[in-house]
Amino acid sequence: MAQVRPHGKVHYDNTGRIAVVSGGCSGIGLAICQAFAQSNAAGVVCLDVDEDAAQNLPTGVTFFRCDTSGEEQCRAAIEWSVERFGSLDILVNNAAIQPKESYVPLHELPTEVWHRLVAINFSGYTFLAKYALQQMRQQQSGVVVNIASGQGHRTAREVGAYGPIKAANIMQARQWGVEYARDGIRVVSVSPGAIDTPMVRASLSKQGGEAVIANRHPVGRLGKPEEIANAVLWLASHDASFITGADLEVDGGLGAFAAFANPYPMPEQ
Repeated sequence: MAQVRPHGKVHYDNTGRIAVVSGGCSGIGLAICQAFAQSNAAGVVCLDVDEDAAQNLPTGVTFFRCDTSGEEQCRAAIEWSVERFGSLDILVNNAAIQPKESYVPLHELPTEVWHRLVAINFSGYTFLAKYALQQMRQQQSGVVVNIASGQGHRTAREVGAYGPIKAANIMQARQWGVEYARDGIRVVSVSPGAIDTPMVRASLSKQGGEAVIANRHPVGRLGKPEEIANAVLWLASHDASFITGADLEVDGGLGAFAAFANPYPMPEQ
């Protein structure tokens, strides 16, 4: 396995900027909240339903309870954030689920699992963006970042729900990026590979174990949440001002690796 070299802290100055991050109490979302707080953001709002985990949020991050599957809760969260901090500069759509019950062929997928995946992983992104974009249009500035997935680009067995929805997150960013470009608003997406988060950890046994999944990435390891957060910081910064409607794959080379080159055979059916 490739060794992970220490790397310097990526620092973009977000002084005066307000960021809202959904699903910010753990995993990638928590790393993004920390990154914005450490880059001097004037306000970072973490949207989540896990009130216990919210007790451990870092200094500079404010918690607002929000189940993003509901439009009214998304509207209330954005309105509260704007009222509290006076503006909204960055929205990161990150809240997502991938329950074990969804790892089945489509004909076996429970209907209630499909509806829950759509509600959180797709509609939640739409609802938060809907109200954030209203504020950003008034400001004539803003950035929306959708956390999608490598599974939105290519697929495997038994992800017939999660994969198509993540592909839709990428298309959301493309469409919104075109729609709102003349309003001074940029919309982009990030597609991670396998990142060492609680959600991925919960699914590793289903996918063959950590060693198998890590070795499918040319770099030979799982990614770190901080590595996705660094990409989000850059995309949200003025250094990326000419990027909109685009997707950035942060996947350790997974998307460039041909399936036939994988030394691990597909499981017998």
